[in-house]
Amino acid sequence: MTFAFDREASRSDVLGAEVDADGTNFAIFSENATRIELCLFDETGENEIQRLDMPLMEGGIWHGYLPGVRKGQAYGYRVHGPYEPEKGHRFNPNKLLLDPYAREVIGHTVWDDALFGYALPGDDLTFDERDSAPFMPKAVVTDPDFDWDADWTLQYRWYDSLIVEGHVKGLTQLHPGVPEEDRGTFAGLASDAVIDHLHRIGATALELLPIHGFLHDRHLQEKGLNNYWGYNSLLFFAPHRGYLKSGKPREVKAAIQKLHRAGIEVILDVVYNHTAEGNERGPTLSFKGIDNASYYVLSPDNPRHSFDTTGTGNTLNVAHPMVLRMVLDSLRYWVQVMHVDGFRFDLASTLGRESQGFERDGAFFAAIRQDPILSKVKLIAEPWDVGEGGYQVGGFPWPFREWNDKARDDLRAFWKRQGGLVPDVSQRLTGSPVQFNHSHRPATSSINFLAAHDGFTLWDTVSYNEKHNEANGEEGRDGHDHNISDNMGIEGATEDEGVNASRERRVKAMLGSLFFSQGVPMILAGDEFGQTQNGNNNAYCQDSETAWLHWDKARDNITQAVADLMAFRKETGLARIRWATGPESGMDGPTVTWHHPEGREMAEGDWADAGLEVIGMNLITPTAEVFLILNAGDEGTFTLPEGDWIKRIDTALDPVACQEPCSGAVQLNWQSSSAYVRA
Repeated sequence: MTFAFDREASRSDVLGAEVDADGTNFAIFSENATRIELCLFDETGENEIQRLDMPLMEGGIWHGYLPGVRKGQAYGYRVHGPYEPEKGHRFNPNKLLLDPYAREVIGHTVWDDALFGYALPGDDLTFDERDSAPFMPKAVVTDPDFDWDADWTLQYRWYDSLIVEGHVKGLTQLHPGVPEEDRGTFAGLASDAVIDHLHRIGATALELLPIHGFLHDRHLQEKGLNNYWGYNSLLFFAPHRGYLKSGKPREVKAAIQKLHRAGIEVILDVVYNHTAEGNERGPTLSFKGIDNASYYVLSPDNPRHSFDTTGTGNTLNVAHPMVLRMVLDSLRYWVQVMHVDGFRFDLASTLGRESQGFERDGAFFAAIRQDPILSKVKLIAEPWDVGEGGYQVGGFPWPFREWNDKARDDLRAFWKRQGGLVPDVSQRLTGSPVQFNHSHRPATSSINFLAAHDGFTLWDTVSYNEKHNEANGEEGRDGHDHNISDNMGIEGATEDEGVNASRERRVKAMLGSLFFSQGVPMILAGDEFGQTQNGNNNAYCQDSETAWLHWDKARDNITQAVADLMAFRKETGLARIRWATGPESGMDGPTVTWHHPEGREMAEGDWADAGLEVIGMNLITPTAEVFLILNAGDEGTFTLPEGDWIKRIDTALDPVACQEPCSGAVQLNWQSSSAYVRA
């Protein structure tokens, strides 16, 4: 069958491939192209069956309506224009390009020199005439219909939330309760076994490492490795094929629907700061060949080169209105069509960069804050990038929440017994007000965590003094060295029961301090049962048992501790949206006082005592009075405020939950977090 464009039915208002009852409208943005060809392929995606010139262009949007084209049609683009790298233009119609709005793809990238716009091994000023189509995946026209049965976002309140950061494959690949054919996929993610575990620990949300279609780097595959984490996006609308049994996006919808019915939100870690095409030496797969000068930030001194604030070779030009539109369209698609509950923005400082640097009131944040769809879902910023002025913890506007690495570092150092950290820990217990209590931001602004995908697991922070990244093939040069870890006397795994007991004691104490803190707790999947990566603190390329969760080795005492801590947090209404103040402030809302182990309130000299390893916090809310004690030191005593108390939590116990009446001086176990409620 031969297709022909219907110019009268063509539309420029909707980008991508939009199918209806009679055909499909194709639209793609390129401000600097001179001609664009639409290439249609057979159902295998291997054989080109027709090539047509896009008939119309307005405002840089090339568009055409093809009657008779149905869902399932594979396609790609060839874009003509100047090949002038020194002016930022890299058009090469020999390269088949993916539609930036593709919602589904068929096939996989096969690394070949033909994927590059220049002639390897020459420099990027050369021009390559080889056809890349045989080595490229193809976009597929897809029908977004799905019976959601009134499903929508769950919209849990932030102060009720417990976020689990996990990986679709890593969570399920070794889970004995997940059917073997579902492991590593969205079907496995939404299995009863995973849901039951999330229910047990009180999790309200799964924050998934990138699921947008991403590329496995050539240099990794040549070493027998893969881009496991997925921070190498190429497709902002299509889910990664490796996580789908059938390759169809419906599997993602089905998984989200089942998780929602189980009361679990789904938050996506999204990478809109860069793409998988790298710098000027990288491949030409989509944006670079469609309109390099529009989609990417280029060096103002020499547009041949990328302007890189991400450490990946390129920076997406979100300041361009059509690129910003693409990002917003992508976000709305995942909310409105796929029903996700929110987003965590990778290297979010890059998204706020404008001509004068990071701007918290810039176009990207303003667009999201006024959007009637996006402003209502959960928004989390990773508040840094690698560019100048990129560290912006506390600098993002409401309603964004932010990953708080200050909480991670201070709590790790406190439990490592570095000393002098009581003042810093008091800040973390109250939600880091120095960073976040401004601009009318709530006390839930800080996402508190002890470990995340990038770095040691929580168990490895008590098992290794040094990183062990040799398996990554970079001779140990990769991964950071600021781990704030302590191997408790033996480097790595050990059969020594005393060392393992000490490690478990410290892990539970650390978790106690996390769950006692104002803000929103987040745990790395596996930290609730002692997952180890054998000291690898940069497992981005370890699609292997190094990074997959070992459910068969789970330490149930830690899992139960997380369950008890989260239950206590909810039971007492410990987390608040309003900031706690001292009683002398006269303000409504929660009040906090700080106490010395001797039973008095902390004096100025106490805060300066570098040898003090114990802190007591008395928090009074409208619903409860709670007294929290963190003891990073040895056994001792702590005199509680006058009155009768019930000890509800002691992380030195198994299980950590208890109901012990007490008053006056109480015994403190070494390396423990404990909580008391007024009787």
